[in-house]
Amino acid sequence: MIPRVHRQGSNTLGLLHYLYAKGTHEEHTDPHLVASFDGMAPDPGRDPSVTKRDLQHLLDQPLSLLDAGRRPAKHVWHCSVRAAPDDPILSDEQWAAIARRMVAATGIDPGDGAGCRWAAVRHADDHIHIIATLVREDGRRPDHHRSGKRAQAECRLIEKELGLHQVAPGDGTAAKRATSAERYKAERAGRERPAREELRETVRRAVAGAGSEEEFFDRLAAAGLLIRKRVAPSGDLLGYTVALPDDRNGEKEPVFYAGSTLAPDLSLPRIRERWTLPAEAASADGFRPEQPALPDVTGPAFARRRATAATWQALLIIDHGGDGAAAAQIAAAGEVLDALAKTSAAHTRAELRKAAFVFERASRSHVKTVRGHDRALRQAARDLVHSGPALGRGEDGATTAMLIDMASFLAIAAANWHARKHHSQQAAAARQAAEHLRAAYEAAAGEPMAVLCRRGHRLSPRARQRQVDLLHEVLPDLATRVQAEPGWPALAATLDDAHQAGHNPRALLTEATAHRELHTAHSLSNTLTWRLRHLTGMAREESVRPTPADTAQPGAAAAVPGRSQPESPRRRR
Repeated sequence: MIPRVHRQGSNTLGLLHYLYAKGTHEEHTDPHLVASFDGMAPDPGRDPSVTKRDLQHLLDQPLSLLDAGRRPAKHVWHCSVRAAPDDPILSDEQWAAIARRMVAATGIDPGDGAGCRWAAVRHADDHIHIIATLVREDGRRPDHHRSGKRAQAECRLIEKELGLHQVAPGDGTAAKRATSAERYKAERAGRERPAREELRETVRRAVAGAGSEEEFFDRLAAAGLLIRKRVAPSGDLLGYTVALPDDRNGEKEPVFYAGSTLAPDLSLPRIRERWTLPAEAASADGFRPEQPALPDVTGPAFARRRATAATWQALLIIDHGGDGAAAAQIAAAGEVLDALAKTSAAHTRAELRKAAFVFERASRSHVKTVRGHDRALRQAARDLVHSGPALGRGEDGATTAMLIDMASFLAIAAANWHARKHHSQQAAAARQAAEHLRAAYEAAAGEPMAVLCRRGHRLSPRARQRQVDLLHEVLPDLATRVQAEPGWPALAATLDDAHQAGHNPRALLTEATAHRELHTAHSLSNTLTWRLRHLTGMAREESVRPTPADTAQPGAAAAVPGRSQPESPRRRR
């Protein structure tokens, strides 16, 4: 159940006209009162002899207790309360009880006999609107400070008592939601999302891995946004606003949004924090993170290998580092996802965009980030952007799959970290991002993993048995499960590659197992395949390219849902 306290207004009748109207798309059905301050307010929705002006006069009568000069300029309080989509349809009596609890909890009508006058209107199955006049019956102003938070807390109690969907409590760090007017405007214009959400995503992509203000604003301009900069008399840049060229108001002027209204971390001062090194970022051992240098990348595959290595290190920091360092890694992970969504092939782009979009909520909390410790991930995001789009096949496809796989574990680690801090909304967002990353991974990894699986099937009986014995020796409790997975031949091929390249497969498999837990992996064999190829450096030196024998078996790829990595051109003969 979502309450929303709207901005205070000055036109009681105007709001009543909206509440009792049919709505922009005739979505308002049977508008009527379900409750009021005295239980006897006239209802222009059900009583033909009553007008909306009659109800307005009743609600605004306490204003006459004050001299004209003492009356509040904005006296209209407005709160909507909406049920979750999967909640049952509540009766008018249930909504009436909810309305009375909301005005009591927010201080509008605390039950002392002299509260504000209010009325609750229902014009749809799933929500009500409460309108009140912000002058009490005794002429005093109500104590409705922080009424939004008080309404949220009361809704959490109502959800439990009525058995409704329980919304994760927030901490005030979420981006502002698009208003109903903004959503209807987007529908009329034929846009998939409101301008606010589209701008937020575009600005986040522009800042991902950017190394300076100049580069950031150049990216905004390249994305086609209109930009206004707020400059002080001294010439210093104070802030910025952006607009979509086709998003206009009634006067046909562009509708600009400040970065801070798109998301708390998109204000110019907050963005600048990414490019400056706070003193606390220097550790006791003398570590002083540097600002991101211009990337030295040779292509999308190389950038993805470096990003995978940075993600691996970020996992360890989130699990074992301090809170400030972990928060910095999670925030920078959002930049990597934005950059990955921007540069990946079409067949993975939709899920990656969804992952980046929902992870945005997980990237902010009240834990202060220690900037500087996130430099590796921020450099990785920069590398991804500057390396250009990946083709989605061959080495690009294999390294993309490896990075997405590692990013899904990073999202899970972020979810676990937030859960330990009781950041419910952030934890839920990170888990949702992990699901989208899993779907993107499946799309990216099918072909390269199929190549490795076919190579695993072609191993000699002696080599195959050697890998089976090794698996049971190192992972006795999991060996049977791993062998039953479709990705086991790819893992066997990878272990054989490591042996042929002169590595110690037993030590590598032990290390790959010990580095992080495996219980969150959808496929143990696939996860271990990627970890081994990352540890051995095969991910940096090889690419998965189908051999003539591979291409002679066109049906083999379809059945393999796993990961992949490069086939070694240096195998010993």
